[in-house]
Amino acid sequence: MIDLRFLRDNPDVVRASQLARGEDPALVDALLQADSARRSAVAAADTLRAEHKALGKQVGKASPEERTHLLERGAELSRRVKEAESVEQTTDAELEAAARAISNVVQEGAPAGGEDDYVVLETVGATREFDFEPKDHLELGEALGLIDMERGAKVSGARFYFLTGYGALLQLGLLQLAARKAVANGFTMMIPPVLVRPEIMAGTGFLGQHSAEVYHLEEDDLYLVGTSEVPLAGYHSGEIIDLAGGPKRYAGWSSCFRREAGSYGKDTRGIIRVHQFDKIEMFVYCRPEEADEEHRRLLAWEREMLAAIEVPYRVIDVAAGDLGSSAARKFDCEAWVPSQAAYRELTSTSNCTTFQARRLSVRYRDENNKPQIAATLNGTLATTRWIVALLENHQQADGSVRVPAELVPFVGTELLKPPAR
Repeated sequence: MIDLRFLRDNPDVVRASQLARGEDPALVDALLQADSARRSAVAAADTLRAEHKALGKQVGKASPEERTHLLERGAELSRRVKEAESVEQTTDAELEAAARAISNVVQEGAPAGGEDDYVVLETVGATREFDFEPKDHLELGEALGLIDMERGAKVSGARFYFLTGYGALLQLGLLQLAARKAVANGFTMMIPPVLVRPEIMAGTGFLGQHSAEVYHLEEDDLYLVGTSEVPLAGYHSGEIIDLAGGPKRYAGWSSCFRREAGSYGKDTRGIIRVHQFDKIEMFVYCRPEEADEEHRRLLAWEREMLAAIEVPYRVIDVAAGDLGSSAARKFDCEAWVPSQAAYRELTSTSNCTTFQARRLSVRYRDENNKPQIAATLNGTLATTRWIVALLENHQQADGSVRVPAELVPFVGTELLKPPAR
């Protein structure tokens, strides 16, 4: 959630952020009112508690005649304290609800608008000119024995699949290469739980506008994660962490689950938009003043991985209306997909500033040893979808697919060929 002190001092900035996202600026005024009501309730309750405490001290010193009156007054004050504390609790809950309704404040410089209003920052690599009719990733994957959508649907339903043979090794190779690069860049590798408690899912901002995307196990009241960002954000929840030596960097390897609600009829072919996939996600805790520089580092590490798989891509600055509720700024790397003659997202990196850490109570000590709210960031380092760009960009005229050199040691072959019959 956003910083209430920032809100009080800069309400117009928060209203402008809401408008840039295409969200309701009136929520800002509702939060200001809830904040004012809560502060008034706290002050009233504190005054009554102090009065009641002072009266209690007088009782022991009072004469018998005065004591009776003071005890009656004390009983009345006790009743009023309970009423004031009840109001205090109500305003606390109302403030919490109002605060959670507002998305993170969009960072200055981020484009306004919706999904199509991104700004292209850079294009890397030339798109390939084929001297044959290129196939799409599913046709390649089925012919090479890498992907089995038919049996995936038979076993689990639409948008599920099997990765088979070298298809499985290709995904494992991508993730292992990403893991190696993450560790080399100072990340601690993590294999986190993929089921989390409601307060952790809510704390990362995934139970607001994205709640329809999340699988919920009602009997256990646990949520399947759509990214390891969620358990990694919860890893230090309720803690004061040591950032004296610099940012804490984690890389989580996990399966991810998304309901893909609202995407009916969209990307139904192949493995671009599926219910289950594997991913390595970078996650960082740092001081707020370090967050922008750390965001640039995450983007650089993503670009290093994209260079390793040798595909053309572009970097976009995502528009405010297409940001998740917790992100203040997001950069995507989109790889060229020849069969679609379009760029498609492979990585995202988001600066969530103090939004998630405030919800999850993750703090650090400043130079005066005073606890402060940390900042959090996340970024994709490899995921199943990368197979799409890899197969399509490296296909050969005979239907084989070249394996990028950095992946060969993990996959075990330089060329993917149709399996022997």
